[in-house]
Formats: sequence, structure tokens, C-alpha cells
Amino acid sequence: MTIMTLLPEILLLLLALVILGLDLIPPEKRRASLGWLTAAGLGGILAAHLLGGAASASGPATVHADALAFFFRALFLLGAMITVLISIDSEGVGRHGEYYALLLFSTIGLCLMAAAADLIMLALAIEMAAMPLYILAGFLNRNSRSTEAGVKYFLFGATASAVMWYGFSLLYGFTGQTDLSAAAVALAEADPAVILAAAVPILAGLGFKVAMVPFHFWAPDVYEGAPTPVAAFLSTAVKAAGFAVLLRILLAVFPPASASYWGLLISLLSAVTMTLGNLLAMVQKNIKRLLAYSSIAHAGYALIGLVTLLPEGLAATAFYLLTYLFANLAAFAVVTLVANAAGGDDVSALAGLSRRSPAAALAMLVALLSLAGMPPLAGFAGKVFLFASAVEARLIWLAAFGAANSVLALYYYLTVIKSVYLHRGEHEQAAFPFPGAAALALAACTAGILVLGIAASPWFEAALRAVRPLFPG
Repeated sequence: MTIMTLLPEILLLLLALVILGLDLIPPEKRRASLGWLTAAGLGGILAAHLLGGAASASGPATVHADALAFFFRALFLLGAMITVLISIDSEGVGRHGEYYALLLFSTIGLCLMAAAADLIMLALAIEMAAMPLYILAGFLNRNSRSTEAGVKYFLFGATASAVMWYGFSLLYGFTGQTDLSAAAVALAEADPAVILAAAVPILAGLGFKVAMVPFHFWAPDVYEGAPTPVAAFLSTAVKAAGFAVLLRILLAVFPPASASYWGLLISLLSAVTMTLGNLLAMVQKNIKRLLAYSSIAHAGYALIGLVTLLPEGLAATAFYLLTYLFANLAAFAVVTLVANAAGGDDVSALAGLSRRSPAAALAMLVALLSLAGMPPLAGFAGKVFLFASAVEARLIWLAAFGAANSVLALYYYLTVIKSVYLHRGEHEQAAFPFPGAAALALAACTAGILVLGIAASPWFEAALRAVRPLFPG
């Protein structure tokens, strides 16, 4: 393993230390530039990562810089950079250097999760990503809802980690290996019951990370209480990291022979997750809780690709996570702006937004329509690839279930759009602050939604190349 294998993580660590050091230097007004420095640093690291390309995954190692890791590392860095831009002018977090450092430490863990090739490294990476997030969820210590969110996330997260670690211990006990490739070889001839005994606890732990039913119960309360940029990061980058590990563990370690057992289980979980998430989102009055249940539903959509056991299906999941990242970050960015201006995050606070800030309203419109899967936006392309892979795998019922849920979800997205464009707000004539950092984040997200929707094929091909290492044959 060369130093280039861990280049993104090393650069992220150095950037975090620089931010912590500068945070100690007076005067306090200097702290206003910490967010811009963090965003610029993440942009530089992302550029270095993209220029460096993916390495091969040959030979035993605790970390592989293969195509899958390359794709998801880029996604995490992009998500962290946009989250920082949203955070710069967010009340309570924008001027705190420790906030940006914790976000960077968590991003290091996410990157290692995508690249981990060893059970011990994977367990450490998951906890490295999670520990800073527990603090970030409760970062607004003068806000009782934020404190509650931090405590709940910690307690539920610790329980989920314990269950997942138990699954890891069973996997090691059955195979005598911590290397994922060696464990896969050892499981090739194992009894399906043995495989399920290890797979189910691991699936439960990772199901918590991606907010999959029945491990979703933490998401609405945590999203509502956490600082809005943190909720955005949890719903996008952290969810994508959970799926990255699912791709490696459940599809690269456990042999295809077990698919007839847990494949049906994941199919049912996918259907229940998307349906429950959409149904509960329809009755929400708080926009952050609505987006939380929407996030649960999107986890159900993304699971469709995993069930297919096809390269096209896994690529569809990876591509869908990228489209979801842009759309959900854009939605949370607008929620952050509205909360700063109106002091609330109910759906009613968005009333009259089109008259107060046409640009923010347009960004919200594009984001929500993409989440709903309307053409020619990114979400439409993502769902087409997912449903097409399900049909190819002869899971026509699951594709039909996903299409029906997409129609169901359109109701509550249109309800928010109706509030933005048709309802009258109390302070429509008041000035609406639209800081440059938020404008840059919204412009990047909107451009990403349009590009991924209009020119989807090259990006889907990139996702397809990313998942090829999972199909060595």
C-alpha cells in the first residue's frame, strides 16, 4: 500500500489540523473565513483525487484505491464541500472552526469506509465517520432539539454498531479471515444458514446508516433537531457511504449462492422502505421531517439496484446516489436560507418564497422535481436506470412498486412547491438574504441536476466502471 492510496485521507487530515490551528488565532472575525478556506481545501483535494485516478486493487491490503473507492471518495468530497458552503452563513455553526474540523474528520471515515478491504479497517472507518457526526448532530448546545438529536443519534448509532460488529465477529469466526477477499473465498462453500447468520446483523447495522426500514426511526428526529447543514450531510454523504459498504460486503463477500435467501429479504425491505417513507412524508408539516421521510423512501429506491446482482443494477444505485446528493443538498440549502430569514423550518415558512427570492424558489423547484423523478432532471434518469435493471433481473414487480411510489411521492413534493409559488407569506416584502456561499452551493447543485439529467449516459458509464471490481469474472 503506497501513500497515494491514502492521499485523500491524508490531505483531509492536514486540512482539519490547519482549520483547528487557525481557529485559535484572534481576532474572532477571522473565523468568518474558515468556512471558505475549508471549502477551497476540499475543492483542491477533490481535484487532486480526480487527477490521481483509481489504482488497481491487487494484493492483500487493508485499503484498496480501486474504481469503486474512487467513485465514492469523489462523491463524499463533493458532498462535504457543498455542505461547507451551506454552513458558512448558517446560524450557530458558520463561525466555529471545530465544526468544520469535525466535518472533515467524518469525511475521512467515509472515504475509508468506501476503500476498506479488511474487517478491522472497515469497523474503525465506520466509527471514525460516526463519532464526529454524533457531536455535529447536537452541535447547537443551546437548542434542546439539537441536544436531543445528538443524544438519540448516539444511542441508536451505538446500538446499531454493536449489532454490526457482532455480524463482523461471526464473519471472522466462520472464515478465520479479516481480509474481505479471503473471507469471500472461505464462504464460497459455506452453508446458506451460516451465511445468513453473519449477513443479517451486518445488514441491520448498515440499514441504520442508510435509514432503511425498520432501522429508520432515528432519522426524522435527528434531521429535525440537527443543524440543517448536518442533516443535509447525513442524508446524502453518510447514506452513500452505507451503500458503498453494502456493495462491498453483501455482494463482494457473501457468495451469489446466498442471493436466493437474502435477495428476497432485501427486495421486501426495499418495497416497504420506499412505501413507508412516502406515506409518512405526506403528512409532515415540518420541511426537515418531510425531507427525512423522503430520504427513507429514496433508500428504498436505491436498494432496488442491489437486489439485481447485475453490474447495471449496482451502477444504477451508485448513479442514483450521485443524483440524490445534488437534489437533496439543494433542498436543504434552501431550507437553511429560509430558516435564517424566517426563523422557522415548517413548510409554511416557504410560503411566498418565489416573490422573496425567485432564484431560491427556482432551485427548490428543480431539486424537488428531481427528487420526484420528473424529466429531464437527474432523478428521472436515476430512476429509469434503477427500474430498467430490475426489469432486466426479472424483478418486474419491484420496478412497478418503485414506479407507483414515485407517483405517490409527487404529491408531497408538489405540496411544497405549491407553498413556494402559490401561497402568500407574512413577510413577502422583507429583504431575503442570499449570501454568496449559499448561491454558489445552489448553482453547483442545480447545474449537477441538469447535467446528470440531460447527459446521463457518461456518468452512468463512470458508475458502471466503478462497480466492475465487484464482478471479477
